[in-house]
Amino acid sequence: MAPTDVEKTLKALHGQGVKFIIIGGAAAVLHGSAYVTSDLDVCYSREKENLKKLASALAPLNPTLRGAPANLPFHFDADTLKSGMNFTLNTDLGAVDVLGEVTGLGGYQAALQFSEEMEVFGLACKVLILEGLIKTKKAAGRTKDLMLLPELEALLEIRKSQKS
Repeated sequence: MAPTDVEKTLKALHGQGVKFIIIGGAAAVLHGSAYVTSDLDVCYSREKENLKKLASALAPLNPTLRGAPANLPFHFDADTLKSGMNFTLNTDLGAVDVLGEVTGLGGYQAALQFSEEMEVFGLACKVLILEGLIKTKKAAGRTKDLMLLPELEALLEIRKSQKS
C-alpha cells in the first residue's frame, strides 16, 4: 500500500471540525524524528457530535478494516465508532488509525494533556508532545516502538537544552 496522503487526510478531518490529536509515527516526524511511517494515527474525542464529524470526514474515503477479510461487512458511521474504540483502517488516501484510547495515556481528554498545537500543512493541529510519545511507546512495548525510544529521548534532551 502506498504511504498515506497525510495532508489530504488532515484536511478532510479539519473540514468537518473533528477533534483529534496526531499521535504515533507522524507525531514523531513532526518533532524531528527520522522515523519513516506510512500511516496516520490520531486519537479522537468520543463525544457524540465528534463521532458524527469523524464519520462524515472519513466515510467518503471508503474506509475498510485493515487486516479483516475483504468480504467482512463493515459500515463506517457514528454508530460503528460508538460501538468500537480503536480502528485500523485502509482508506482511499492510505492507512489511517483512529484511536479512542491511546496505550499509556488513555482517552482523548488524557492525551490532550500531552499535546501541543502545531501548524501542519497550514492547519492548526493538536500533536502529541515528545513526553507523551515516549510514554506511549514505552507502554506499547512493541519492538518498533522500543527502537524509536532512544531517538525520541534524544530529541527531548535537545529541546530541553534549547530552552535553558
